[in-house]
Amino acid sequence: MRVLQIDASARRAHSSSRMLSAYFIARLRHSLPDLALDYIDTAADCPPPLNATFIEALYTTAAERSPAMKQALSYSDNLCARALMADMLVCAMPMYNFCMPASFKALLDQLVRVNLTYTLNADGSTSGKLAQHKILFITTRGADLRPGSPWHNMDALRPALQAAFAFMGADDPVFVDVQPLENIDSLAKTQLLAQARHTLDALASRWLTGI
Repeated sequence: MRVLQIDASARRAHSSSRMLSAYFIARLRHSLPDLALDYIDTAADCPPPLNATFIEALYTTAAERSPAMKQALSYSDNLCARALMADMLVCAMPMYNFCMPASFKALLDQLVRVNLTYTLNADGSTSGKLAQHKILFITTRGADLRPGSPWHNMDALRPALQAAFAFMGADDPVFVDVQPLENIDSLAKTQLLAQARHTLDALASRWLTGI
């Protein structure tokens, strides 16, 4: 079993999303001591933004790409290979300004690649390559954006992740959204995080069944 774990919080020691992703990985490793873990921290090592050379390279056949084009694609080539090799993707991030951190968006731009993580079919449809992957998104939010909240229509994070990963074949990712974590007392925050860990426990047990 191989897991690609991706953390995107700009915070370190006090990051709830990092703590929860580490907890889930530890839960998996408890049952699978030989778990193979690949790790990316987009905040510490932000993926390069797309540039003109990258875009030009996408429209150039592999045999005709210049050294500069190959270099522009190298991060994406490696990232896509790492994602395709994994059985599970565990992506943890806070919500920043109602959507994903910029560093994770940069990673997503490098990951959605024609002929690597998805293919264009003759009829114009697409086929994603992550259909067999188990995908988990752990998100932390300062405000309460659940249905019924005054902010419920401001959640641009979940739809953006769902759309991008569905395009790559992952139609049914699991979301563990922890909210609200700001402007609450310490007891309420402790309870929210405990509930999230309980949800992650149940998910780990479900995913490990049959392995």
